[in-house]
Amino acid sequence: MTGWFNPYGLIFVAVLLAPNIAFTMTHRNGFENAWHNKTVELLEQVGRFGCFLMMLVNPPAVCRGFWFAGAKTLYLILGAALLALYCLGWVAFWKESSTRKALTLSILPSLLFLESGALLAHFPLLVLGCVFAVCHVTLSYRNAAAANQAG
Repeated sequence: MTGWFNPYGLIFVAVLLAPNIAFTMTHRNGFENAWHNKTVELLEQVGRFGCFLMMLVNPPAVCRGFWFAGAKTLYLILGAALLALYCLGWVAFWKESSTRKALTLSILPSLLFLESGALLAHFPLLVLGCVFAVCHVTLSYRNAAAANQAG
């Protein structure tokens, strides 16, 4: 990868956001938090927006680029596969409110950020991806569990 801008990352983020935007437009109360932890919520948002930004930019001092032969191909294949599974998860779980929906739709984007960071040797993306993964999966699981318990 040459330069600061990552066009593949832009495509990945756009595809990742598309079902979220569609769901938000059709389900105004679809993302209600039933479990509240301000620290985890804040860290999840820092991780989320940090990952979005780092998917788009590759600062040369902290991003080594594709570090082995075939890494770019693997990056594109894994990224596309994770996004396809993510979009299929949205289709399969569109009307459902469950723990399996929460876990599926939180683990897959976490894996996308982590594999992108690893294959690009992009250290800020890896760190932010770890923060996002832990917090997003925790929040998604806890919210689903609390909502299912409430009724």
